[in-house]
Amino acid sequence: MRLAPSTEQLAFAAALHGLLAAADLPKVSTAWADGDPGAGRALWSALAGAGVTGLLVPERWGGQDAGPDDLIVACEELGHHAVPGPLAESIAAVPALLTAAATRPGPREWLAALAEGRLMASLVAPPWLPFAADGDSADLILVADGDEIRQGHARSVLPSLNPARRLSEVTPGELIASGQDPGRAMELGVLACSAQLLGAARALLERSVDHAKQRAQFGRPIGAFQAVRHQLADVAVAIEFAQPLLYAAAVALKSGCGPLDVSAAKVACGEAARLAARVALQVHGAVGYTREHGLWRWLGLVRVLDLAWGTPSWHRARILTGLAGAGTSVPEGGFE
Repeated sequence: MRLAPSTEQLAFAAALHGLLAAADLPKVSTAWADGDPGAGRALWSALAGAGVTGLLVPERWGGQDAGPDDLIVACEELGHHAVPGPLAESIAAVPALLTAAATRPGPREWLAALAEGRLMASLVAPPWLPFAADGDSADLILVADGDEIRQGHARSVLPSLNPARRLSEVTPGELIASGQDPGRAMELGVLACSAQLLGAARALLERSVDHAKQRAQFGRPIGAFQAVRHQLADVAVAIEFAQPLLYAAAVALKSGCGPLDVSAAKVACGEAARLAARVALQVHGAVGYTREHGLWRWLGLVRVLDLAWGTPSWHRARILTGLAGAGTSVPEGGFE
């Protein structure tokens, strides 16, 4: 991948799109939001069969041993279909943390279970990730605190801006590894989150365009009005600007560097997704707010992922720090 997916990656994305299009995601998401993970876990098994859950798991434990460029191809499509669950945690960050700690039997067994789709994982990394996304549904919760990785145990479930993404308080438990640097795992989580945001933006634009073609006002489809066209065009431009930054971040991270590129991708993808969500509501009108319509799946996803894995202001501050040098500092926290 050099700022664009390869032919193989496009084929992978198309296959994943076909799998998810046939999965009845509105039903899966509604059930997940209502606390019934059965259909979601069945979909998780199907994603494992497609190689998604083991993308970053080394081959020796049954994974694909893929890179960040393959990760964003999958996560963009997962965001495009608003797949529920702790995706950035389970597919990106946790495999990286477990691989670094794979000198012990426990992490090796968990890696194999992740690749097979038998295990769904979440993550707490205070102060960045103080709560576990979908911790009540996860089979494994890791707590990355400083250079220590511990197994966590979910406690109470907290209210969330997105009913399909619940947050759980977690109590740290058994020590899994120490002397670990969670930096790369966190960057992979940010990258996966960014790709989900870009996929969600694309889905919102597609649905807005379709609705603008069907909804009529004053005897004409609203898409015929220049004001509506301009708003949709602005979203398309924002997506087109964000996509190369996402790909560039994946390439940079694959080469062993790229924190500033990752932050730039998170900011750009978040901006595109927020704009797509705002325009989608304006184009759809009041029906877009209803749960029956289904737009809520992407609106809620954008709302929480834009703030997760580092707020826009935190990532802008990190970019400023990197460009300006030692004269500035990144504020503490900044993650969900």
